[in-house]
Amino acid sequence: MGYKYGVIGSGALGGFYGGLMARAGHEVHFLFHSDIEHVRKHGLRVDSKLGDFHLPQVHAYGSPLQMPKCDVVLIGLKSTQNHLLESLVTPLLHSDSIVLVLQNGLNVEQAARSFLGSTQVAGGCCFLCSNKVGPGHIRHLDYGRIVFGAYRGIDGKDTGPEAHRLEQIRSDMVASGIEAHLTDDLPMTKWKKLMWNIPFNGLSVLLDASTDAIMADSDSRSLAARISEEVRQIGCAAGCSIEPSYVDWVIDHTDEMVPYDSSMRLDFLHGRPIEVEAIYGNALQEAERCGFSAPIVTTMYQQLRFMASHRKASDGMVIP
Repeated sequence: MGYKYGVIGSGALGGFYGGLMARAGHEVHFLFHSDIEHVRKHGLRVDSKLGDFHLPQVHAYGSPLQMPKCDVVLIGLKSTQNHLLESLVTPLLHSDSIVLVLQNGLNVEQAARSFLGSTQVAGGCCFLCSNKVGPGHIRHLDYGRIVFGAYRGIDGKDTGPEAHRLEQIRSDMVASGIEAHLTDDLPMTKWKKLMWNIPFNGLSVLLDASTDAIMADSDSRSLAARISEEVRQIGCAAGCSIEPSYVDWVIDHTDEMVPYDSSMRLDFLHGRPIEVEAIYGNALQEAERCGFSAPIVTTMYQQLRFMASHRKASDGMVIP
């Protein structure tokens, strides 16, 4: 019998991956928020470069208390909502449940680790261009790869889930059309993803620009590369030996992307909290722990915190 999946955060990420798995026949239970009634009535729609599809009926819930116990809980929720995680996830857990945290940032798994055992938490990075464009409506623009593995804690002493259980999750994802890979070195995967997230999420907000605009300008393109290099150096100081050539890969890969508004820019423009602490604050904590100075990332962090606190709505009122 296959695993039963729960999805917490059924937006651009959770709605896309959960939708693919439900389409393939896996039992997937989705927690929705504002669009719950729309999804119950109209189902889930995904427009994707992999092929558009519509699921007229999905297991949709407005409260975690209504959801069944699940073998695997996928966290697609933004890290800015991790203070809600325990109340959202606990009702779905049985004694052997695995929680797979698919969030941007470093050590974001700690929120789940705080109320789960050391063998139950996995983390992953999603290399995905996807947006939620309406109630129950996801638009997948490009990519879609997931790399995940056992989360071993900040000190590396946790064990994480057993390898054969993670392999079963990977197998279920691949059978659903998802490019999924396992890693034995989750920190390395996280730092490589941060080499894209830190420059491009932040610059998209600070410069009010999409990825194609950033790449088309020689100054912002050069700045993105310098930021990515500084992140690489923090990662190396933290024990992850990343080759300098990976910066070139990040820049070249962004050149090949479809024009894309980062999730941070969309959240900022819509007055939602942005993931400054998970992406920037946690990376800078690691830099400080290693005695590494990161002047550019520190400057971005301070600017983004200011902008998040002082942005104004069109009527002049500060957005809380």
